[in-house]
Amino acid sequence: MFHKMGREIGMVAAILMLFVVFSFINPIYMSYSNMIDIIDQATINGLLAVGITFVIITGGIDLSVGSIFAVTIVIVGDLLVKGMNPFLGILAGCLIGGILGLVNGIVITKLKLQPFIATLGTMSVYRGLAYIITGGWPVLNIPDNFRKLMDGDIGLDISSAIVVLLGFTVLCYILLKYTKFGTFVLATGGNEEATRLSGVNVDRTKMLTYTLCGVAAALAGMVMLARLGAGEPTAGQGYETDAIAAAAIGGASLAGGRGNIFGTVLGAILLSALKVGLVVVGVDSFWQFIATGSIIVVAAYFDVIQTKIKELSMKKRKASTIEKVKAGMKNER
Repeated sequence: MFHKMGREIGMVAAILMLFVVFSFINPIYMSYSNMIDIIDQATINGLLAVGITFVIITGGIDLSVGSIFAVTIVIVGDLLVKGMNPFLGILAGCLIGGILGLVNGIVITKLKLQPFIATLGTMSVYRGLAYIITGGWPVLNIPDNFRKLMDGDIGLDISSAIVVLLGFTVLCYILLKYTKFGTFVLATGGNEEATRLSGVNVDRTKMLTYTLCGVAAALAGMVMLARLGAGEPTAGQGYETDAIAAAAIGGASLAGGRGNIFGTVLGAILLSALKVGLVVVGVDSFWQFIATGSIIVVAAYFDVIQTKIKELSMKKRKASTIEKVKAGMKNER
């Protein structure tokens, strides 16, 4: 059990180490309010990262999550201002995000474009759509009932956004761990051709992962809409970097075939703890970009090392098996 959870245990240890280091520099870092703030700050990136984890496991990438984020909040914001019920607004937002994600999946699977190129294109298209819808102006005066629903205080300074993240995380964990869909996602990333030959509809699996990623981006956008009380067409720019970083830290292989939902959430919390820590100790916020980029490189290199170790281990086992077979043949003679 501990061997299987090695990555998660390592991240928990890293988070605790960050707490110790930053608390030594500034004791306020260990305060209850600051710890809640760290988790609260991780909710938006956590939702994005959980969604993009499915895409990464299939061997893909989605650079458009920040733009889906923006389109969702400006449309939902406008609908809410015009009087839509907040629950219907949330459903509408998830539907919008899912449709935009599905478009990504269709472009990739049916037009046979590389995920990087396809989502780079839709990133620009969706961002332009957000500007066209609003004319470049933010959507203001978001109703309080929606704001309380998506980011209200439910007690002990805990926001409902944390509950949203927790619920979505549990749902996605079950999908990946205990359903055929999850098995197909992992198999597709591990060996797409073999999975296709075994009778799995790989294209449909990929489309569903991009759809789920779009829903996650929509949920993240609606949390920000509730938090700020305004829908900006510029919102979400650069958020895909943090989401990919959280997924990579959490154990999702950028080559596909491996990923962990709870690991991804821990990765988002680790990034949030690092960013808040830099602010608390007075480091310029611009260093956050350097830290995030460095983490992606380190996580990717760590994945390369893990792959090489596994390959070396398999070669040793194969050589050992061959030696045993040879030894058995000699004994028979």
